[in-house]
Amino acid sequence: MAAIPDRAYNAACGHLASQLGISLAAARRKVDIKATQEGITGAAAKLELANQLLSAAQASGIDSHALLTAQLGTVGNDEYFMTED
Repeated sequence: MAAIPDRAYNAACGHLASQLGISLAAARRKVDIKATQEGITGAAAKLELANQLLSAAQASGIDSHALLTAQLGTVGNDEYFMTED
């Protein structure tokens, strides 16, 4: 059975997920992939990386929620979009 992740790490990934408009699992995966690419293995270092990714997402100024809403609105207005199967 997998170990329960650190509470602070979960919180940081949760904030990242909220900022990016993705699930907690996707945010955790994003941090884990970046950590693997950079050779980071420690829990404290992963927490710091999650905070760095959150800061970068906030600094980018992109409103992910508005972007997703606009994309979903566009899909709904597409004449070839099937709402029923």
